Amino acid sequence: MNLDNKIYVAGHQGLVGSAILRQLEKIGFTNLIFRSHEELDLTIQSDVNDFFKLERPKYVILAAGKVGGIFANNNYPAEFIYENLMIQANVINASFENSVKRLLFLGSTCIYPKAVDQPMKENAILTNVLEPTNEPYAIAKIAGIKLCESYNRQFGTDYRSVMPTNLYGLNDNFHLENSHVIPSLMRKLHLAKCLETDNWEALRKDLRQIPVSGITDNSSKNKILKVLENHGIFLQTSKNQKKLEASVNIWGSGNVMREFLHVDDMASASIFVFNLEKKIYESNTKPMLSHINVGTGKDITIRKVAEIIKEITGFKGKIIYDQSKPDGAKRKLIDVSRLEKMGWKYRIELSKGLLDTYKSYLTRIDNH
Repeated sequence: MNLDNKIYVAGHQGLVGSAILRQLEKIGFTNLIFRSHEELDLTIQSDVNDFFKLERPKYVILAAGKVGGIFANNNYPAEFIYENLMIQANVINASFENSVKRLLFLGSTCIYPKAVDQPMKENAILTNVLEPTNEPYAIAKIAGIKLCESYNRQFGTDYRSVMPTNLYGLNDNFHLENSHVIPSLMRKLHLAKCLETDNWEALRKDLRQIPVSGITDNSSKNKILKVLENHGIFLQTSKNQKKLEASVNIWGSGNVMREFLHVDDMASASIFVFNLEKKIYESNTKPMLSHINVGTGKDITIRKVAEIIKEITGFKGKIIYDQSKPDGAKRKLIDVSRLEKMGWKYRIELSKGLLDTYKSYLTRIDNH
């Protein structure tokens, strides 16, 4: 790719899309195009087609989509499958209709079955039933992979797919209602720390910058406490009445294993795969098994992640695991040998990545 090639980054405001955009700009690409959701709704086919006809991008990176954790997937399954299917179908078909030279589709490792050998290899796709808590989202992402492969197979296009493991980092979604596990834990523990230190100024600043449904930064203390309890954040006075004690409830047992990748590493891997010569990509994949796992190849319990974040935030209270809530899959670790064979490996270790993420979160709160 030349530095002046027109590249459309769909989803440039999201966690992954923004990281990819930052790295493309750092490399020196000068003709990057993007649209906010308000400017272009990717679920509307006619609008997507008009945009492609107008802009005629040479390359497309498809990082747009509706994402969320277990809570959001459980509560909005129809939205997760519908919006993701529409976005993928519209962008991929418009790319074909407008002679896009290369497209990169970003999926998710939730495409793999609930019961599957660990670590999960690319060929585990469609071999068994999916995890029920995120099945609609997973089916949409599988459809995206198969869309890319089908266009390649029928029309000789160069559409590629990468499947990231659980991501975190700068510009993550810290909304309590629908965030993923790391930003959810990080914000809950931060707010709990504010409560146990009686730092209402910091807590109200947080609510002002990242709203929580049912309260504002001007709400009474009692109302804020009541709403935060609905999100598993509690404050009580100690038995001797001498100090405040906070606690945080977490869904599940905390014993499930998860793999986490810093979003800057994901952006690096995406650009690496995207920039590979077509013959190299095809020699390391198969026509109808072309997606590539992106991760660290290491996993960790949610309980351990929570303890690391607890130390980083300085929270002193208790973390309580609510085993009446679903855990999701017991283990999710991917095999990254295909990508490593092609020449890419992660760089950012989890402890450093979490510290950097918390610092960026605090900066975001302070700067708005």
